[in-house]
Amino acid sequence: MGRLNNKIIIVTGGSGLIGKPIVEKIISEGGTCINAEIDSKQDHGSEIIKCDITDESSIRASIAYILDNYGRIDGLVNNAYPRTQDWSIKFEDIPIDSWRKNVDMQLNSIFMLCQQIIPVMKQNNSGSIVNISSIYGTVGPDFDVYSGTNLTMPAAYSAIKGGVVNFSRYLASYYGRDNIRVNCVSPGGIFDHQPAIFVNNYERKVPLGRMGTPADISPAVSFLLSDESSYITGHNLMVDGGWTAI
Repeated sequence: MGRLNNKIIIVTGGSGLIGKPIVEKIISEGGTCINAEIDSKQDHGSEIIKCDITDESSIRASIAYILDNYGRIDGLVNNAYPRTQDWSIKFEDIPIDSWRKNVDMQLNSIFMLCQQIIPVMKQNNSGSIVNISSIYGTVGPDFDVYSGTNLTMPAAYSAIKGGVVNFSRYLASYYGRDNIRVNCVSPGGIFDHQPAIFVNNYERKVPLGRMGTPADISPAVSFLLSDESSYITGHNLMVDGGWTAI
């Protein structure tokens, strides 16, 4: 029997780089996973429902569908990562409208999802929410790792991910009495075929000597969704190879 046996869990963006292994891990642990995606034709054992997490009516319709078909919601993983096409431009070139839109799409969507799903969890006096943040929601970026490349760390990313961490603490404090737990998982750099010079720069700094993989993240998420973490809430679990330890 898996640690997530019979749990009904929503994962937003469950067809992406980090989302897919999370979905697969939940299923392997006995959970029923609903992959909430805006546009996905992939299927890896979960039910896929079309959900635009930036649209309140789409969120409401998705929750209603899940409750009609599954009867409850035991877990939520806020993993989706919507962003504008100019996401990676340098700080001095960011239009204010782009900044506003990215904060709205990413941080405000997590607010809407939590606000709509927590009342459902309260009815069962139980629930676990895992928000995917980042090391750069806790520490400032090391821009040296981008030397020799055209890459940079988007400014809005730090603001959004830092907001996710403290918003999670707020929810953990507010809803602890309802037995609803809210935690974060903060990945370090994940290998996604970046330029070799970036990979080398990164791996020279991180204590474990390698970039992370998507499969490194999913066990931490599964643990925080499970009853094995029943006395853990308001925590930010760093899965970063030791990056934030130095």
